[in-house]
Amino acid sequence: MKRKKIAPRILTTFIVLSLVFTSCTKDEDDSADTQQQNLEELRMSSEMDDMETVLEDVVITAYEDQETAENRMANAVQAYFSDCVTITAVLQLNHRELTIDFGTEGCFVNGHLLKGQIVVTYDRDPEAQEVMLNYTLVDFYINLRQLIGTRTILRELSNENGNPQFTHTLNLTVIWPNGAQATRDGLKVREWVEGFGDADFTNDVFEITGHWNSTFVNGNTHSHEVIIPLRRELTCAHFVSGSIDVERTYFSGVLDFGEGACDNQATFTFDSGDVVNITLN
Repeated sequence: MKRKKIAPRILTTFIVLSLVFTSCTKDEDDSADTQQQNLEELRMSSEMDDMETVLEDVVITAYEDQETAENRMANAVQAYFSDCVTITAVLQLNHRELTIDFGTEGCFVNGHLLKGQIVVTYDRDPEAQEVMLNYTLVDFYINLRQLIGTRTILRELSNENGNPQFTHTLNLTVIWPNGAQATRDGLKVREWVEGFGDADFTNDVFEITGHWNSTFVNGNTHSHEVIIPLRRELTCAHFVSGSIDVERTYFSGVLDFGEGACDNQATFTFDSGDVVNITLN
C-alpha cells in the first residue's frame, strides 16, 4: 500500500479554512436564533399590550356601569359582559367593592377568554373630579395567560379636552402556558374620545398614550413609547391604529397597528428598514 504525504502547508490551510467555515456557520445560526428571539419577544410584548387593554376595559366598564346605576338608582346594566360573568357590588357608606367573577371555566368577553376574578375598590363621591380605582387580580387569566398584579387607575371626570380620562399605573406579571414570563411597568393614559355619556358601549372609542417597559426572564428589556395614539374601539379585540416606538439594546423600531381595520395584524419596522408582520394571538 502506498501512503501519500500531505505537505504541512496544505494541511494547515485546510484546517484554517475548516475553522473559518465552522465559525461562519455558527455565527449565522446565532444570528438567526437572536432574530427569532427578538421577534418572539415583540409578539409577547404586543400580547401584553392587548391584555392590559382588556383589563382596563373590564375595570372601567364595571365602574362606569355601577356609577350609572347608582346615579339612576337602578340595577347596573351589564351590556358589555356576557351572561356568565357575575358582578357583585358591596356598598358601605361611600366605599365600594366590585367583584367581577368570570368563573373557573372562563367567560368570553369581546373575543377574549377571561377566567378568575378582578376585585375593584374605590371611594364614591359624585362631586369629585377624580376617583382612584384600586384593583386586585385573583387567579386571573386572559386567553390562558395568567396576569398577576395589584395596581391603580385614576379616573378624571374631564381632561383639558373636556373628555373623561383614565391613567393606569402598570406593574404586572404575565405567565404564558408554556412557562414563558415577562413583567410590565409604566404608565398608560386612556382618553375617552367617543361614546361617553350614554349606556351604549358599542360606540365607545379610546385613545391611549404613555410609556412602559417590558422585562423578560432572560434579562432583556424593551422600552416602549406611544408616538401615534393607539385607537381602541371597544367592539374590536385589538387596537385598530396607532404606533409604538420600541427600543432595546441591540435593535429598535416602530410597532404599527394599522390604519383602522379591526384585525389581529401588526407590523414592526426595524431601524434598518426591514419590516416583519406580527399576528396577535
